[in-house]
Amino acid sequence: MRVRARFSKVGKVRFVSHRDVARVWERTLRRVEIPVAYSGGFSPRPRLHFGLALSVGHESMAEYLDIDMVNPMDDAELSALPARLSDALPAGMACSAVAVVADGDKLSLQEAVTSCTWAFVLDGGTGREAEAAVAALLAAETVTVTRERKGKTHTDDIRPYVRSLELDAASPLGQDAGTGVLLRGEIGTQPRGLRPVELIGALGPQWREHRVCRLAQWIDHEGGRREPLPLADDAPSWQRTTACAT
Repeated sequence: MRVRARFSKVGKVRFVSHRDVARVWERTLRRVEIPVAYSGGFSPRPRLHFGLALSVGHESMAEYLDIDMVNPMDDAELSALPARLSDALPAGMACSAVAVVADGDKLSLQEAVTSCTWAFVLDGGTGREAEAAVAALLAAETVTVTRERKGKTHTDDIRPYVRSLELDAASPLGQDAGTGVLLRGEIGTQPRGLRPVELIGALGPQWREHRVCRLAQWIDHEGGRREPLPLADDAPSWQRTTACAT
């Protein structure tokens, strides 16, 4: 049996690396005595499967983890699991949903997710200047960045990865924006993906990230999109994202 957990990572814990987050989850699952399956060999490890890595310093309301279980859990145990896990996780991390992964869902989280929605608080200019920078980026046929891979320099066009970008006064980050400019955008992740820092750099050299938060991850599905694990309808409105949209 494989279950999928959705969790958040906000506040000071944003400075914890992806590898250390994996260690946190290993300890948490031991603490709450979840019957996790282990790999074989001389150094068995818990069979945990994480989604897209989150850059150090960035926050998220939609991180995912698949857990292989030794024994199946009934509905009551699954319903109680988010609260049990949240109580054992460190401050700034909380489990918001858990569900069984369907047998036919063969793709890993990293393979299945095709885009992410991000909220940005940027310093370096006014809202009008940011609006002009966004319009220029969206109007461009190509937007190139220089990347280094395996010791070699490559020039890539990142414009196809920018699915949407706009000013967003209603962003959940608004209360912590200060004097910064708030943006919301959807960025593609396949085949190579685009990092938020690269998108910010493409807006112009004056723009600097003040706060970055991943709001949702999306899987292309039947002409629309869906989340790997949507939140329940009674979740707080600032945590919810649309489960299916065209």
